Amino acid sequence: MSRRPEISERKFTSEAVESLIVEIKSAIKDQEIAELFENCYPNTLDTTVSYSNSNGTPDTFVITGDIEAMWLRDSSAQINPYLPLLNDDNNLKDMVKGVINRQVACILLDPYANAFTLNSDKSPWESDLTEMKPGVFERKWEIDSLCYPVRLAYKYWKITGDSSCFGANWKNAAKLIYKTFKEQQRLNDRGPYKFGRITGWSTDTVPGNGYGNPVNPIGLVVSVFRPSDDATVFPFLIPANLYIVVILKQLSEILQEVYNDSEFASLCVSFAGELHACINEYAVCDKKGYGKIYAYEADGFGNHLFMDDANIPGLLALPYLESCDVDDVIYQNTRKYLLSKNNPYFFSGSAAEGIGSPHTLVDNIWHIGIITRAITSIDDTEIVSCLKMLKSTHNGTGFMHESFDKNNAGDFTRKWFAWANSYFGELIVKLFNEKPALLQREF
Repeated sequence: MSRRPEISERKFTSEAVESLIVEIKSAIKDQEIAELFENCYPNTLDTTVSYSNSNGTPDTFVITGDIEAMWLRDSSAQINPYLPLLNDDNNLKDMVKGVINRQVACILLDPYANAFTLNSDKSPWESDLTEMKPGVFERKWEIDSLCYPVRLAYKYWKITGDSSCFGANWKNAAKLIYKTFKEQQRLNDRGPYKFGRITGWSTDTVPGNGYGNPVNPIGLVVSVFRPSDDATVFPFLIPANLYIVVILKQLSEILQEVYNDSEFASLCVSFAGELHACINEYAVCDKKGYGKIYAYEADGFGNHLFMDDANIPGLLALPYLESCDVDDVIYQNTRKYLLSKNNPYFFSGSAAEGIGSPHTLVDNIWHIGIITRAITSIDDTEIVSCLKMLKSTHNGTGFMHESFDKNNAGDFTRKWFAWANSYFGELIVKLFNEKPALLQREF
């Protein structure tokens, strides 16, 4: 049964999205999976989008769900499943362009912030020990916050051929992104960013007087926080650095083809090559029983953290973000490790198995983690297993959640988490296009 809001209560409606829902739902044999798709795929549009168009300039604010703030990461990921439909719906196209415009404004306000308010609303984190500004909801420095907006704009441009979003403001934001990445290489000093929070939750604040644990300046970029919004242990977050490599190449292409700026484009390509070489030298390690795998975090002194977090970028999601090929040997070795009991944040219980996050403590599995496993799998049996777990763990709500107890799907966090919903829809669309026979099964 549909759990969507009434049509009059939906925040944004796309004819192309509605048509695709009807088409795909009719191609899914399993009624419960079909209903999950109908509820989840449009959830971002139904419930989280605030769109306006003033004087021909689209502006779109996208909340995460049950938190009234816009994360640069989440908003990009929530919108991503609709991008293939842009050429079929001009209203959808303008709405996505509005997200790009809003993200540019956010980056120009503060490149170190991860989340923003709609206007200059008061933040619950105003007392954080960092340089808070009006309009900033939270100021946790996470590499991916600056990667996702580039990816969104790049994909919008490649799909539509429309370069009108790439004005002076976008290029100024690109310069700031590049500058921030360079600052956080910390080659000469620790840079301008520091963060502290008065809290009893250890991962919500930062050691080292707000700068994080020490790093050896080897050329990698520091991410004081993970995409889970948890503080890193070793500040070189490897999947995030691999994500930068992809983003710098996309940025270079935009700079060259749209702005005709060969000099800046060349700097981006050079930076990408430098980072990739550093990752191969300092973050690829021999792990007994697995061969060469990627560490999750490193510090440049020879210390590494081996685990994964369900949030993206994570190691399991590397092919999804185009950071490597799905059949890459190091990735496949890493994947085997991540989906084993040797990964401390891989949990297996009577309800399901999958990767969780320190953000939700131990024994909690993330729906995003199960979806990533399926979306990066080349094994039909594994994909079917993931679909069965997703079907059996929504606990009758008709939606995905943040996490759930490995033995009790009814014990879950975040009833309204739009990223997980949109991402589930993205998985089903991918299967519809690439493996339609799988959707003709009962799960």
